[in-house]
Amino acid sequence: MTRTDVRAVGRTRTALVAGLLTAVLALSGCGAAGDSDDASSSDERALSAAGQNKAGAGEAASDAKQDGAEPGSPKKPDPVTATATHVIRTASLSVEVRSASRAAATARTVAQNAGGLVASETTEQVDDTHDSSHLVLRVPQGRYDSVLRELSGAGKLLSRTSTAKDVTDQVVDVESRIATQRSSVARVRKLMDRADKLADVVTLEGELSSRQASLESLLAQQASLEDRTALATITLDLMEPEAAPEEEGDPGFLDALSGGWHAFLTMLRWLAVAVGAAAPFLAAAALLLVLWRMLSRRRGTKAGQPPAGE
Repeated sequence: MTRTDVRAVGRTRTALVAGLLTAVLALSGCGAAGDSDDASSSDERALSAAGQNKAGAGEAASDAKQDGAEPGSPKKPDPVTATATHVIRTASLSVEVRSASRAAATARTVAQNAGGLVASETTEQVDDTHDSSHLVLRVPQGRYDSVLRELSGAGKLLSRTSTAKDVTDQVVDVESRIATQRSSVARVRKLMDRADKLADVVTLEGELSSRQASLESLLAQQASLEDRTALATITLDLMEPEAAPEEEGDPGFLDALSGGWHAFLTMLRWLAVAVGAAAPFLAAAALLLVLWRMLSRRRGTKAGQPPAGE
């Protein structure tokens, strides 16, 4: 082969090698681009998953913080809320004492020492011989039994009644209704702040007044329940014994004479009454007798007979 042919073959081989290298590089570039796209998509998915996990972790941490637990610690179950018992206690006592006024003063002192108060008190005189007092006492629930025992021992116990009514359900219901009504009032106020039309404002004001009145009624019920469950009511009647009748001694001569004289006067009085009652009948009978005799004389005169008695 000539030198020219060798050179041509070398150039051909060089061209083939260059073409192969170009093809290989092109294929490598496409693969790299595909790999890059896949990596980019994979990275995006990983970042999205990481963001979701981070958001979930943030929400979990927030929930844990609200529940009072540290992030990462297992969530504790919600504790069962313990409901206190609310009871209304009332009692009525009737006690016989030597002095109603003194016993009433002692009862006032007992109630005040227990942290209570006297709701009402009435003292009156009965039959002009003895007094009686009527008291209504309010004492704390914790001192109810001790005060009741102390008042029962103030004298001779005539009667005693006591009642206890559990109103826990009623208290819980009223509290729940108050919370709901407060939320309702707050919503109406927010709507009023956003209202632009006068008609809407007027309508919302009427609705707010109605819901506010319902809320005040519920608050009054709650206050009444709190008062009756915090303080027990004791009604106390204090009475003095009736005076015993004076014993009479054996009757004497003067007593017998006085009794006989009163009996004699009583008999005369009854005789006078009897005569007075019979007088009209006796007068009518005498008049009829006189008339009958007059008629009898006239008949005898007409028959030619001498009048009777000649």
